[in-house]
Amino acid sequence: METILILDFGGQYNQLIARRVRECNVYCEVKPYNTPLAELRAMEPIGIIFTGGPNSVYLDSSPRVDPEIFSWGVPILGICYGCQHLAYSLGGQVTPAQDDSAREYGKTLTRYDTGCKLFKGLPEEGVSWMSHGDYMAKVPEGFALTARSDACPNVAIADEKRGFYGVQFHPEVNHTQHGVDMIRNFLFEVCHAKGDWTMGDYKDTAIARLREKIGTGKVLLALSGGVDSSVAAALLAEAVGSQLTCVFVDHGLMRLNEGDEVEEAFAKWDLNFVRVDAEARFLAKLAGVEEPERKRKIIGEEFIRVFEEEAKKVGAVDFLAQGTIYPDVIESGAGDAAVIKSHHNVGGLPDYVDFKEIVEPLRMLFKDEVRQLGRELGLPEYLVSRQPFPGPGLAIRIIGNITKEKADTLRQADFIFREEMARAGEDKHANQYFAVLTNTRSVGVMGDGRTYDYTLALRAVTTSDFMTADWARLPYELLDRVSTRIVNEVKGINRIVYDITSKPPATIEFE
Repeated sequence: METILILDFGGQYNQLIARRVRECNVYCEVKPYNTPLAELRAMEPIGIIFTGGPNSVYLDSSPRVDPEIFSWGVPILGICYGCQHLAYSLGGQVTPAQDDSAREYGKTLTRYDTGCKLFKGLPEEGVSWMSHGDYMAKVPEGFALTARSDACPNVAIADEKRGFYGVQFHPEVNHTQHGVDMIRNFLFEVCHAKGDWTMGDYKDTAIARLREKIGTGKVLLALSGGVDSSVAAALLAEAVGSQLTCVFVDHGLMRLNEGDEVEEAFAKWDLNFVRVDAEARFLAKLAGVEEPERKRKIIGEEFIRVFEEEAKKVGAVDFLAQGTIYPDVIESGAGDAAVIKSHHNVGGLPDYVDFKEIVEPLRMLFKDEVRQLGRELGLPEYLVSRQPFPGPGLAIRIIGNITKEKADTLRQADFIFREEMARAGEDKHANQYFAVLTNTRSVGVMGDGRTYDYTLALRAVTTSDFMTADWARLPYELLDRVSTRIVNEVKGINRIVYDITSKPPATIEFE
């Protein structure tokens, strides 16, 4: 199976590069930049991609790959930090930008040399997504300048004889026009990939790896009823069958009626399904806690403690399985990546976990890929297409301290929003939508009397990968109906606002 090797230098979009490669039906694997060269060479990659990263390559502490890799005769594409690493390693000079005009962030008009294989068939001009404060003051010998912007003459470089390419921008993000075409050009024009890898291949490989890892051991799956854990359940059931027990922890922070819906859905499956009512213990642990990271870590640890207790009832459970997907991992920080927010099943895990090992079969996939895998496994569409819901639940949609009263208030408001979205048909356009109970209170007038109640924020986004997202342009008439209903039907809320911020700079969830 032909393979593209992606070397991870700690950037936030690194696994998104892998997703773009897989979209082109080419198999790829992401490895840390400091993986032993013998292991990397044994993969026999047909091409290598250096990812972005938060460091400056000229600092002694910055991550660098062994320069022997440049002698393999394998094409290389460097992205952002990867581009600077390529240039620096081959004799170029990288320095901090001398003035603000040389630093580039966000959407930037860029001009391309379409005679370069990387830009073959593209328009000569387009918008690229920049995010760099360093500058290639000198490019290596043998490299040509193949793209430029008003602020930067060396936006892209190429040594076509050796198959080495570097771009200062991020072609993997949706904000870069024709970015996927650039990656496709690298794969097919430069690396001569066949493009014959499918999600069915991934399913077969994942099942085989799970069987090998788990053997005759028992597995306990943390089942939330969301898309990710449902697909993980189906994958594990296919791999190890009766060795699997699924535990659904109802922590009192679910959406309206969700606990009952999850239990009903999985009661039809041939699984060992266990529902645990843990509302009181979770709310007690979260009482008075306002800081988002503390909430996530408390919830992550308490989940583990519940699973440990349930594992003892099952007896001799070796593995804890989770439906972790890559956006969870990258935001929680992995390797040299910065932590944006700890997800309860990644960065929120406690230091000690009383299981032999944690199994995360979806860890390398994005949300839409998880849905595709679910279809490959034969899951019903209503489960595969379900709205995403974070493991910490409403805890990260209640700003400030958490109480049962606040959770009940938010549950009702969120239900109205979701109901009206479905009635208007907007649930088919927005990829995620929900309500957030803010910690802001304001003066209002209801029934000729003064109120001083909470502000509710509505959030709806469109996205293909959940690494980047744009706010959904919902009709004013829909927002008006939602606002009117919530203010009239839900006590404690007197003001509704709509979030019109994309990701980045925001994240999809408020916390």
